[in-house]
Amino acid sequence: MVQGVLAPLQFLVFIISLGLVLRTLSSGEGAFAADVSIIVKTLILYTIMITGSIWEKVVFGKWLFAESFFWEDVFSMLVLALHTAYLVMLFGAIGTVEQRLGVALAGYAAYVINAGQFLWKLRQARLQGSTPQEEQQQAVPA
Repeated sequence: MVQGVLAPLQFLVFIISLGLVLRTLSSGEGAFAADVSIIVKTLILYTIMITGSIWEKVVFGKWLFAESFFWEDVFSMLVLALHTAYLVMLFGAIGTVEQRLGVALAGYAAYVINAGQFLWKLRQARLQGSTPQEEQQQAVPA
């Protein structure tokens, strides 16, 4: 339930933040708004990772890297690393605004790939889930 609320929220924040980041990179204006949006996106990402690992523990008996979600979790670590690197750069005053936003964009690109992995996995699960029901319905005489 929590993931079902946080995932679309994170995507909405991502879209808004992406626009703010691209605006800042193209015009040089709005760096503060871009930074705030990236921080919000990162906090939602951390929340999703924590709640997702709790769910994974309950369902699969492992906090992370359960066989069913191994590669999604591996890529999630890259997404987390890039978002965390952005925060280190921001709060440590490391690099230029453009460099920092470049790291954020790399994190966003990794996020899009990772979200695609999860959507693909969800679609595959739904397709597999519907097949046995259809087979049962076909096996039952009318």
